[in-house]
Amino acid sequence: MAIRRLKKKTTAELLWPYFLKLLKKRPMYGYELRQEVIKQFGWKPATVTSYLVLYRLQHGGYVTIAWREQRGKPARKYYKLTKKGEELLEEGIKYLKEFSSKLSGK
Repeated sequence: MAIRRLKKKTTAELLWPYFLKLLKKRPMYGYELRQEVIKQFGWKPATVTSYLVLYRLQHGGYVTIAWREQRGKPARKYYKLTKKGEELLEEGIKYLKEFSSKLSGK
């Protein structure tokens, strides 16, 4: 039971680092981000949670949005990592490495 809670806390409840890591590679739209989390990290974030996290990242200045037209289809909203978002990702990675190091005694 405890390991299941830990996994939930470090995945579904901590979605923003996963999104920022993916956006560091290239801009993506919301559904695409969710699919990449499944593909690259092995778990499926909830739809509503995903868009709430993206909204908060946008309003925090960590990502920007751009609408892209598609031939014969509605425009898509693409998310792009900002410099501030890159810095947040690096801080998050540093924190998690320190946290892991403290737990492992290294």
